[in-house]
Amino acid sequence: MSFFRDFASLFMALAITFSANANPSAKPESCLSCHQDSHNEWLKSDHAKAMLVANEQSVVANFDNQTLEYFDQKVHFYKSDNKFKASIQTLVDGKASSPAKEYTLAYTFGFYPLQQFLVDMPDGKKQVFPFTWDARTKEEGGQRWYHLHSTEFIDKKDRLHWLQPLQNWNGMCADCHSDGLERNYDAQQDSFNTTWDNINVGCASCHTQTADHYDDESAAVKKDKNATPAGFWQRHADEKIAHWQGSPRNNEFMDNCYACHSLRSPLTDGFKPNNPFLNQFMPEFLLPPLYHADGQIKEEVYVHGSFKQSKMYEAGVNCLDCHDKHSYKVKTQDNALCLQCHDSQTYNQTSHHKHAIDSGGAQCVSCHMPTTTYMGVDGRRDHSFPIPRPALSEAFGVPNACTQCHDDKSNQWASQQLKTWYGSEPQVSRSLQKYMKLHSGQGLALSEHLALAKSSELDVMKRATVLRLLAYNFSELTAAQLKPFIQSQEDLIRLAATQVANLVPANSRVALLKPLLGDEYAAIRIASVQALLDSNIAQADLQTFKQAYDEYQTFNSVNSWRGEGRVNVGNDHLRAQKLSKAIDAFKMAIEIEPYFDVGYINLADIYRAQQNNAMVASVLQKGIANLPKSASIRYSYALHLVRVKNYEQALEQAKQASGLEPQNSQYLYTYALLLDNLQQTKQAVKLLLKKQELMSNNPQLKELGLYFAQKLGDRMLFQRISAL
Repeated sequence: MSFFRDFASLFMALAITFSANANPSAKPESCLSCHQDSHNEWLKSDHAKAMLVANEQSVVANFDNQTLEYFDQKVHFYKSDNKFKASIQTLVDGKASSPAKEYTLAYTFGFYPLQQFLVDMPDGKKQVFPFTWDARTKEEGGQRWYHLHSTEFIDKKDRLHWLQPLQNWNGMCADCHSDGLERNYDAQQDSFNTTWDNINVGCASCHTQTADHYDDESAAVKKDKNATPAGFWQRHADEKIAHWQGSPRNNEFMDNCYACHSLRSPLTDGFKPNNPFLNQFMPEFLLPPLYHADGQIKEEVYVHGSFKQSKMYEAGVNCLDCHDKHSYKVKTQDNALCLQCHDSQTYNQTSHHKHAIDSGGAQCVSCHMPTTTYMGVDGRRDHSFPIPRPALSEAFGVPNACTQCHDDKSNQWASQQLKTWYGSEPQVSRSLQKYMKLHSGQGLALSEHLALAKSSELDVMKRATVLRLLAYNFSELTAAQLKPFIQSQEDLIRLAATQVANLVPANSRVALLKPLLGDEYAAIRIASVQALLDSNIAQADLQTFKQAYDEYQTFNSVNSWRGEGRVNVGNDHLRAQKLSKAIDAFKMAIEIEPYFDVGYINLADIYRAQQNNAMVASVLQKGIANLPKSASIRYSYALHLVRVKNYEQALEQAKQASGLEPQNSQYLYTYALLLDNLQQTKQAVKLLLKKQELMSNNPQLKELGLYFAQKLGDRMLFQRISAL
């Protein structure tokens, strides 16, 4: 879910709507009485329309008996009894196979470039209806109903089906679309009693008020009226880019922006403005497959992770340098936005951008803020401000703005064009080259990996990501190796280091992490507790541990509405040797999300440790029945069949796992090994040779190929594989 950009024709007279349990301290009506200009600007914003009761003023979609066919479903959109309705009819050979199911679309969710709708369900849940209105103009391909996955049928046995937890408003979307929202999830009943202070995103999401704020004589009001700028951006005649002049810039307010414009997990039930981001959220780093190897956005990751990679962030630029503080629109749609700080005689010239003045290619954002389209029609700009590097696209598969515009051209063409214009492509630091290799699955030696995490050539988000990738490549670290990062002054570095502290032996972990149990940020305290769950805490430290542990329990509770949350609880019980509680948690993960494969795999692993082969088979077979396209469940089942010496069936499961995830080297290794075990060594060799690139980058696969060559007595084959 996301915020949506401006749609000029929407009615501007939006009422502020409250729930029955609204918090009177929010007092948006008081804001309006004193801040009319700010309110008028806010009415233009996406925030004002983030969520509204569906009515004639808020709905921009066409409900005039519209129909849509989506594979074997026919959907009808209409109005009845002053309510907005949709019915879904399943067809067989073009004819109705059962009565249509009717739904009331009770709330709008956003408005442009698409408008979604929410449906009230039992147990206090609201689900995001899968059929969406494309609010763009007809000329742009809009003014139509469509399914968010229009080219792929989403079956009811799919995690992405609209009735599954991943499409649940309460857990996935709610806290960023309404002020003062609390989910109030009941883990025992798997139900919600969600409340909000204000249905959309208003004043209270960004501003806090003291008790005397509404008194004109209050100190806070006087301070606000008399405030003077602490500094300004200044560019001297000999400078190409402006620098900040004045008192050090305080950009802490941006934690309010990051609260929603980030991919993160909540630490608390609801959040409050002007509270540090890391006290309320656990952010995701730049891990694959969320981001491309060079840090550009790939999945729906929003802005936080990309912006913190940028030179803008490093220089002290904040959101309000480019966006209006109440409408949130960019201050201008042309290059003047960038020319606030960047010299026009250097950058707004054909000699720089090599395109005709005022053309699309001459726009700064075309090259340095390329768009990625989400939800079918929503193009969002990359806030890492990348430089187009076609050679990196060729080497690592990352996108570049050149071939995104010139989509009929190759990376080689773009690379040659840059060389013709500038003599060479933009240079890439050695550290960035190593980072991209690491991100792409090419491991580094441990010493080199740790050195990369300290490199001054990398931004803080990439260095933190390098630390997180330690868990992808190594099974153990010493406390001494991790200590410099645990003691870092950079909060994201401390957080990432704490998240891989499980690699440190348990007997060394307590002394290493004990100082972080009292860290200033809750995210780091919680990560420390998670790493210490299987450690012995000294009596003198129990109180500090208990305080952080209570925060950790809250974190688990507010995220337990989905499979990942229940699995995390089960894993924690497992580390604490509480097997019955771990089993219960994994069973609940399967119950609330039957199409989430990790629940099955972890539950089967416990039964395997208990040598209960019948239960292992039962759990994994149930998983395959629900998730026939899960490579990980099939692989787990293949290993189980190997353990019970049923090699023929194991081969079939390994074959299917490898076919579902052809780039997974472990699945390929097991598949080839089983072929050899069943006297099909030549077929195993043919299989590996079809995956030469995978084999050349994986020493284990290469060694297996060499072993097969020796076994067959084929010297030519041995030399061929050796040369890879």
